[in-house]
Amino acid sequence: MLRIGDTIFSLDILEKEFKCNLSECHGNCCRYGDSGAPLLESEANILEEIWPVVKPYLREEGIEAIKEKGTSTIDFQNDLVTPLIGNEECAYTVMKDNIYMCGIEQAWGDGKITFRKPLSCHLFPIRIKNFSNFKGVNYEELPICSSGCERGCREGTRVYEFLKEPLIRAIGDQTYKDLCIAALELRTNNKDTY
Repeated sequence: MLRIGDTIFSLDILEKEFKCNLSECHGNCCRYGDSGAPLLESEANILEEIWPVVKPYLREEGIEAIKEKGTSTIDFQNDLVTPLIGNEECAYTVMKDNIYMCGIEQAWGDGKITFRKPLSCHLFPIRIKNFSNFKGVNYEELPICSSGCERGCREGTRVYEFLKEPLIRAIGDQTYKDLCIAALELRTNNKDTY
């Protein structure tokens, strides 16, 4: 583990290789899971505000799920999450070339909204958990992301490098710079394993 300020990072973020491979995984992170995407309370408020703008981007079944459950909902663990279509994909998903994509992000890409997508989605497969005195940043290596692990290995891209933009969004520019320095130092000190 690595501590920078009040944030503790799993070394997997620095050591493991990963780069999304949508053509292979088909965006299954938007489809499979125990519940919807975790949301901050501020994000739930944003989703409520942007709903009229995002709605035209969504599939009919997603619109129906949101009408029934709301723009955000509480899951079985009492966490604030995005609603699901049935018990599977996120209600905000759209299909493009047989790949699950984010309708919120499409609206953002078209310049209709300034909110890109929930932080938990942007960071995936990194998860951040807030504790009373620190926050923990961990990498979840999941079977649905195996093609991303393979691509990361082929291209030599580590988790923290691929997820630079959402990490900066989550922990700030200076902490991300410190994380990069720590990664370089780790590689320098462990040349034989890299």
